[in-house]
Amino acid sequence: MKMKKLAIFFAFCVLISTEGFTQITVKRNKPEREAWFSELGFGMFIHWSLDAQVGSVISHSMVGASDDYIERYISELPTTFNPHRFNPDDWATLAKLAGMKYMVFTAKHHSGFCMYDTKTTDFSIMNTPFAKDATKEIIEAFRKQGIAIGLYFSPDDFYFIHQQGITVSRRDEKVLISNNKELMEYDKKQLKELLTNYGKIDILFIDGMDEQSNLLAVHAWDIDSDIVVTRGGMETPEQHLPNTPIAGPWEACFTMGTQWQFKPSNEDYKSGTKIIEMLVETRAKGGNLLLNVGPDPYGEIPDEQENRLREVALWNLVNREAVYGIAPFDIVREGKFWFVRDKETPSTVYAILTEDVLAHGERKEYLIQCLAGNENTKVSVLGHAGKIVNYQPDKDPTPFCVPSEKGLLVSIMRAQRIYNNYKWPNPIVLKIENVEYRKD
Repeated sequence: MKMKKLAIFFAFCVLISTEGFTQITVKRNKPEREAWFSELGFGMFIHWSLDAQVGSVISHSMVGASDDYIERYISELPTTFNPHRFNPDDWATLAKLAGMKYMVFTAKHHSGFCMYDTKTTDFSIMNTPFAKDATKEIIEAFRKQGIAIGLYFSPDDFYFIHQQGITVSRRDEKVLISNNKELMEYDKKQLKELLTNYGKIDILFIDGMDEQSNLLAVHAWDIDSDIVVTRGGMETPEQHLPNTPIAGPWEACFTMGTQWQFKPSNEDYKSGTKIIEMLVETRAKGGNLLLNVGPDPYGEIPDEQENRLREVALWNLVNREAVYGIAPFDIVREGKFWFVRDKETPSTVYAILTEDVLAHGERKEYLIQCLAGNENTKVSVLGHAGKIVNYQPDKDPTPFCVPSEKGLLVSIMRAQRIYNNYKWPNPIVLKIENVEYRKD
């Protein structure tokens, strides 16, 4: 009977590689829930824990550390963690503006420090000068904005294994929950708290080293069969995008700089344009982009990160039609154009122009060889009516297209005034109606 149960379990599993170790990905997400998740398109990852105070890599500084360092980490950092400017309503409003439809918050990272009110340990935010359930407040703030709720949970718990007298490591078999029954039961209790104490949790991201840690996904589905497990239930490439589309739902996880958590200095941020282009590429390949923010020790999103999200928000205000309610096109990319198609009207294609900055009022022609048009084909530029150019009444910005044997010739003008100086470095989106894929 035991062997039969194991066979049934592994029938639901596939193997993937994440950061150099093998994980079991369990296939028990409901297809309709996966479809719902894929529609979300864009999410906010939030990495925040007590070691944001010193700007270190989240949790990992404990690995291989001396006992005295770990004791200082465990005993001293909680005494000074007091994010008195914490206002999750600001985070949620910013996420909504940027077009983010879901969020994932680090309720417990590898260190084992719980950012919520737990009955399982004193190593939590409740035993800091802040002494409030940050997870609860974050969930409530994002719910008010209609944003789906996701939680990150690490089965690896450095605090717990240190208390057991085990050296903190990510390779020693003693730290794996498959070899540590006490840790497995401890994790299950914490997951139950998170999935039952805060109302409906839509998404769960399980970030464990042990291939057996994703048995916790089964535990989560047993608690709520509708929950969507991302890492542990689908492919979640980290800090890179796949060369080709991935079959089924998937989610790419990226930092804005080099670090997940707040880094006060020595950081190298991606430009807003780069982030927008990452979103465009991810959606063209059928995935979701989970973009990270790392709040500072006071509880605020750093200016550098907020400013980039506001740049994304402006682009989303103009072009959101090409991000949501779409599906991959027959071809992902041709030259400087990325493609998606309207889910409800497949003959409507969005061609997203990257790597080509048009001057305000400049007309330019492009031959898109993969598109076949007809007498009913028409093109428009998202966000602009195609009737006037600001302060240039002599110019006609009307976009048009001409079908040919070699493809579809489109002629467009960047006529919308986005910035005061008339410059705009970010992608322009063409909406092309009554068109099809040109196979030859």
